[in-house]
Amino acid sequence: MSGAIIVGASSGIGRALAQRLAESGYEVGLTARRQERLEALGRELPTKSYVARMDVTEHDRARKIFEALTAEMESVDLVVLSAGVAPGNTAADWEPDRETIETNISGFAALATKALTYFAEQGHGHLVGISSLSAHIGLPHAPAYSGSKAFVSNYLQALRGAEPVSEADISITTIEPGYVDTELSFGGFWECTPETAARQIERAITKQRTHAYVPRRWRLVAAAISALPESVTRSFVR
Repeated sequence: MSGAIIVGASSGIGRALAQRLAESGYEVGLTARRQERLEALGRELPTKSYVARMDVTEHDRARKIFEALTAEMESVDLVVLSAGVAPGNTAADWEPDRETIETNISGFAALATKALTYFAEQGHGHLVGISSLSAHIGLPHAPAYSGSKAFVSNYLQALRGAEPVSEADISITTIEPGYVDTELSFGGFWECTPETAARQIERAITKQRTHAYVPRRWRLVAAAISALPESVTRSFVR
């Protein structure tokens, strides 16, 4: 049986994806800071689940917890990094940006490199990172969030050329959702449910795509952002 670890499985996209993958036959390792939510989710899943409390900002400890979880599970073929925060910050305060950087950048990189090391040792695996459409445009109301997602997208693109990936059967997929109805959502048009996002993410995983927008129509917006000057795109996010 295939196994997947989802980092950030207690809510939102991570939770919906855990349910989706379990329905498709995956055993699922569930990690997040809120253990009670993970345990409740695990009881709902139709396949065996493994629960481990993890705070990705505790980088060394998070890596050790990941290692222990892979040892406990029968197999781990897929790792999804979905943990993240999105505090608003219109006043250029340091504290919310610090939290975002430690979670969305440092925490992400700590687990991504650990997953790739694990996959390289076993000779195969699939790493999926949840980025955002905001990777393409700076959000004045959440500058560190959009900056962190630009890091995630570019970091994953770079890792696709890294030595462990080129020498083993490893796939890396970047997921860039638009508005999804979660605790982190800023709200807006074309907002989809976490279940819709999970369904499209599973499709991208199955097809081993390197990149996918969720929902797919957001690729048109990303193309427009890339083509238009900043003076124009800035008006989109005021």
